[in-house]
Amino acid sequence: MTAGAIPAIEMQGISKSYGHVRAVNGLDLSIDEGELFALVGPDGAGKTTTIRIACGILKPEEGRAAVFGHDLSRDPAWIKANVGYFSQRFTLYGDLTIDENIEFFARIHGVQGFRERRERLLSFTRLEPFRRRLADRLSGGMKQKLALACTLIHAPRVVLLDEPTTGVDPVSRREFWLILSELLHQGITILMSTPYLDEAERATRVGLMHEGRLLAVDRPARIRESMRGLVLEIVCSDTRRARGALRLTGAFGDVQLFGDRLNVVVEDAPAAEALVRDALGQAGIDVSSLRVIPSSLENAFISLVRGERGRHDEN
Repeated sequence: MTAGAIPAIEMQGISKSYGHVRAVNGLDLSIDEGELFALVGPDGAGKTTTIRIACGILKPEEGRAAVFGHDLSRDPAWIKANVGYFSQRFTLYGDLTIDENIEFFARIHGVQGFRERRERLLSFTRLEPFRRRLADRLSGGMKQKLALACTLIHAPRVVLLDEPTTGVDPVSRREFWLILSELLHQGITILMSTPYLDEAERATRVGLMHEGRLLAVDRPARIRESMRGLVLEIVCSDTRRARGALRLTGAFGDVQLFGDRLNVVVEDAPAAEALVRDALGQAGIDVSSLRVIPSSLENAFISLVRGERGRHDEN
């Protein structure tokens, strides 16, 4: 961010609880104009609460939040005009067509002469051939694109997306990301949450969130590089039995299953390789590949969570 520039989104000391559960705990976050910032974490990490606070739907118990310097609690009219919010359960009207749904949201936002912008959005989202189709008859991916078009109809400067690709097929996910890339080229700021760490790799910056707190905020590559240790990838004949056998050794802090292979984080790769081969050999499990691989965001996230739990246990 250039000196003196106002952050697109700024949150300071934000906390929010539901009963005895602290959903967001003292969160500080600053997002620059034109960024695609991804909040990543498991269910219950506080991602949705953070996004709802960022668009003014929820009020924090502590702290303040602003969009381009406009306080969310003091300037709701400006926020409504300049922020687009895409919720996990975006409400489309199944008995209305694509055209009619976009018109409905345009009128809610008081958009005058919306038809030209609707044409651009239909072309942009590749929904033009289906404009007369009822929303109930759309595929999951098409519904997500229609929801995004409705979110963009009032030309917001900031777009907040809460897990927009969850439950969508891989092809539709890829198309959705192409659309987000085009929004970035237009200078729109995007804050999104996702449970998919592979998606987060595409973001300008990532915030790894766990139990209401940000464990790390940085570019994806820098978060990967900051992870301590080496990632040892194991391909073997029976990954589930191998996972159990390696855990029984007590030599590895965590053994993670990634599809048809295992990952373990080690300090000394040659010593760890020898131990893995010995433990799996005794268990009658054939090892077909054993190598050190570059760390992923998922490896880094798991490592950070384990470190956090270790500090709590010490206290």
